[in-house]
Amino acid sequence: MAENLRARSAREVFDDHLRLAGEHRFDEDLERNLAPDCVILERRGVFRGRDGARELARLLSEELPDAPYTYANRLIEGRIAFLEWTAETENARVRDGADSFLIEDGWIVAQTIHYTVETK
Repeated sequence: MAENLRARSAREVFDDHLRLAGEHRFDEDLERNLAPDCVILERRGVFRGRDGARELARLLSEELPDAPYTYANRLIEGRIAFLEWTAETENARVRDGADSFLIEDGWIVAQTIHYTVETK
């Protein structure tokens, strides 16, 4: 199965990542879609590997617990993908979520994340 996952196109990886993230299945998403040595740039700094991605998922979950995500715009060209998203909970919302991805050999190898949490 791992061989088939590595043969996926960038679009297939991107779609799988969005589906699993939207279902709050972060551990499965990390194992299937994030390269073990991925690099993620986010306002709090540089996060490396799956442990860094887990830390970011934990922070997002604290900021927006179980929030449904709305994917406002999805673009993909070759190995680069871009996502605009929003999310809202009873006490907070994000209206400016923007992520970019570099996808190679069936893995997300690099990602940037930007969002602003607004309290209600």
